[in-house]
Amino acid sequence: MSTATINQSISLSRENTQPSTWTRFIAWCEGQENARLLWLGIALAGHGCILTPITVLAVLLAGTNLFLLMLALIAMGMSLVTNLAAKPTRITIPVFFLSILIDIAIIVSAIVLGMDIANTYI
Repeated sequence: MSTATINQSISLSRENTQPSTWTRFIAWCEGQENARLLWLGIALAGHGCILTPITVLAVLLAGTNLFLLMLALIAMGMSLVTNLAAKPTRITIPVFFLSILIDIAIIVSAIVLGMDIANTYI
């Protein structure tokens, strides 16, 4: 009786030469360090004068939901605090984009709740 022994080894290697999207985004953010004041102005003016008032108006028209109102103020505050704390752009730009996404989600949820001018007087 003979015994056959088979030794199999499979070697799989995959070279990842393409950096991830997040790595490329952070590298781009670090490259924006020379335009830091521009991003500060966009974040402050964009949130304080445009995006947060629109978001708060949407929340008020949807019936003054306190949770959504506080979330809108927190979204503006997190962008404001990171800029006033003089954090590098690899931190401030992603926080700014995250706060924009939060504001968009608040507006969408206010639309889902139903926007009516009569809700502002309740």
